Amino acid sequence: MLEKRSVTRGHGLLEEFLARQRARRADSLIPEALRTGRVLDVGCGSYPAFLSGTRFGERYGLDRVVALGDVRDAELKLVTHDIADRSGLPFDGNFFDVVTLLAVFEHLELPTLRTLLQEIRRVIRPGGVFVMTTPVRWTETILKVMSHLHLVSSEEVSEHKALYSHGEIVTLLVEAGFDRSHIRHGTFEAGMNLWAVAQKNGEGFDSASGCAP
Repeated sequence: MLEKRSVTRGHGLLEEFLARQRARRADSLIPEALRTGRVLDVGCGSYPAFLSGTRFGERYGLDRVVALGDVRDAELKLVTHDIADRSGLPFDGNFFDVVTLLAVFEHLELPTLRTLLQEIRRVIRPGGVFVMTTPVRWTETILKVMSHLHLVSSEEVSEHKALYSHGEIVTLLVEAGFDRSHIRHGTFEAGMNLWAVAQKNGEGFDSASGCAP
């Protein structure tokens, strides 16, 4: 078990609710057939909310600060690693069935993001998937207003490096080596956040759901 703590840095009345929404959406995009394998949540945060509620054979979380002292779950492995140094992910290639990147895109400088996406593709096994979420570009002003009203964390919003459109996300994923024909995307939370799923060496996407069967 994990000692409950804030799901993000800073405070906001809606932070926990929004984090739960992200986790549910990400979980709904993961094919059931992959859940017997390994998942990695990059940027899992000091409290790995997504990992604590998802089902997998093995669950890994990675962040520059993780709750190592609070972990009581033998199946949850947390790794301290700073992706900003662009040193690569500390895992072998083709190691994970699923890699998630939830509300992290917007916090990374573009060179770091490009390197990370290449690394994510490297550690995903053929047939595995990458799942990500991020605020849509047009929400920048709305998020700043919400932070001033203490609805979302001002610390988190102030550290946004860039917000993206669907097209820009797809371009970055293609540049990282994912096949454009095996990338799906959509929105949630009243269109304010977008999700994308990319399958490595994409086999059998269901075009209606955006997920592999």
